[in-house]
Amino acid sequence: MEPTEVAEDVYEIPRSGDMRVPARVYASEPLLEKMREEGQTLQQVRNVATLPGIQKYSVVLPDGHLGYGFPIGGVAAVEMDGGAISPGGIGFDINCGVRVLRTPLDYEAVQGREEELVERLYDLVPCGLGKGGYVRTDRDDVDGILRDGMEWMREAGHARAADLEHCEEGGRLPGDPDAVPENAKKRGVKQVGSLGSGNHFLEVQRVTDLYDEATADAYGLREDQVVVMIHSGSRGLGHQVCQEYIRRFEREYPDLVDSLPDRQLVYAPLGDEAAEDYRRAMYAAANFAWANRQAMTQAVRQTFEELFDEARVDLVYDVCHNIAKEETHEVDGEEMDLLVHRKGATRAFPAGHPEVPAAYRDVGQPVLLPGSMGTHSYVLAGSDRSLELSFGSTAHGAGRLKSRTQAKKDYEAGSLTQRLRGEGVYVKARSGETVAEEAPGAYKDVDEVVRVSDALGIGTKVARMRPIANIKG
Repeated sequence: MEPTEVAEDVYEIPRSGDMRVPARVYASEPLLEKMREEGQTLQQVRNVATLPGIQKYSVVLPDGHLGYGFPIGGVAAVEMDGGAISPGGIGFDINCGVRVLRTPLDYEAVQGREEELVERLYDLVPCGLGKGGYVRTDRDDVDGILRDGMEWMREAGHARAADLEHCEEGGRLPGDPDAVPENAKKRGVKQVGSLGSGNHFLEVQRVTDLYDEATADAYGLREDQVVVMIHSGSRGLGHQVCQEYIRRFEREYPDLVDSLPDRQLVYAPLGDEAAEDYRRAMYAAANFAWANRQAMTQAVRQTFEELFDEARVDLVYDVCHNIAKEETHEVDGEEMDLLVHRKGATRAFPAGHPEVPAAYRDVGQPVLLPGSMGTHSYVLAGSDRSLELSFGSTAHGAGRLKSRTQAKKDYEAGSLTQRLRGEGVYVKARSGETVAEEAPGAYKDVDEVVRVSDALGIGTKVARMRPIANIKG
């Protein structure tokens, strides 16, 4: 099962046993070695290659690591006729994703006011498990959000028209509130505009490097500019959707579960009632996640308007990291309608693609790739090579290196916070445990992940940002 190098930063596990396609690993030797050390990532990408209807390759990207069923950093495209959908290929945090907001401010405008800025953001954006949200909602509102996503937010006065234009899918997929379990809806009522816990964050950043000035200009980015990155998802609602549909699949397909190389890979054949119910529920949860990030965007806007003389904050782009969507891709010279699972992976469509917003169509889709707390984050651009190699996908972040338990053993929150302050990064979190779990040393080298993406052409470098202030759940 050892991958064989077939090109620079490209490794392949050939078909064997019940694999329907080869498995592809896009990584440098150091990143591949981290996957080997972890033990199960390469086995998981091989397992994914057994899915019905899978096309070309089962893919793991440079930030790949162990996940539920699929590796995080995994991509699998299955044909719509004869394929299957697997909740493990999307993840529990449906439409966990990232958006970047640009401000008109240079770093000098916020220098010396970092603490004031982060404290105000922390006041407005609820953090941690089960906390409330910035936007007050009731049960009927949640149904509207599940159905209409960002469009509901616009109609309710919480979004501008340009915000919808600068979201993947316009911030709305064909979700069905009736497919969402009632327990999930209850969890969502008070969570619209909340960060959550774990690796979710809201970070104020400074643009330090431009690699492609023309594309950066198209995205409205310039050197020394203050930007804000938000990383969050569908909160408890999405988790409940995933959990309940996994249980349903296990009940309805017991023989299939017994035949799988890993029961976490459980799936339902596309077209079956269970599969289509899950798809509608998953899309509804994705709509909730877009609304959640939009509500936090409004909190950021309020903060900057209060503290910096009506400074206008605009959305650059919002991307999904955990989703499965119907897309058209070329396979063996023919266009096919496929369901593309992206689990800890970012869509990276090139210039000219009709699904790239008109404002960016000449340069390609913005690809937002966060680092870990205290390290760089990046804006990349989608390119044609991503369509050829990875179904229009690239990495979604640095990729976890150490478990949360190990990180808490290795890092002491107080000293880590002080070290980051000494490096110019103000951190505010609900607990010291979170700070230790999210220490920079708990993650892989984001610069190396981005180097591989850029070298392969699946996401090319545009800008690099350095953190100024970070809030975590």
